[in-house]
Amino acid sequence: QVHLVESGGGLVQAGGSLRLSCAASGRTFSTYTMAWFRQAPGKEREFVAAISWSGGRTVYTDSGKGRFTISRDNAENTVYLQMNSLKPEDTAVYYCAGRRGSSLYDTVPQYDYWGQGTQVTVSS
Repeated sequence: QVHLVESGGGLVQAGGSLRLSCAASGRTFSTYTMAWFRQAPGKEREFVAAISWSGGRTVYTDSGKGRFTISRDNAENTVYLQMNSLKPEDTAVYYCAGRRGSSLYDTVPQYDYWGQGTQVTVSS
């Protein structure tokens, strides 16, 4: 069992940056694939980025490539999402998710554990 708590969201102007953090409980965090998803009002939850248990493999949605960076610190049981050059369309609730196994899936049903989310608002 893994419990996930996100932090780092807030209000930022377009072009600004934020770093989201996801703190995980549980001794098996280092064996989990981790990901970030987001959900804007009236829209379905969508994939943002995922990272393998070792941090050696990452995958991003096209809209995040070159702007977002996912990373993890297994010693601290934490996964991060560095977001640069933020746009108003990045406004959403951002969720941390985890799954057993090594595949970097980009769909909601593939993830077993979810945090409560953190709000990111980008003003124009």
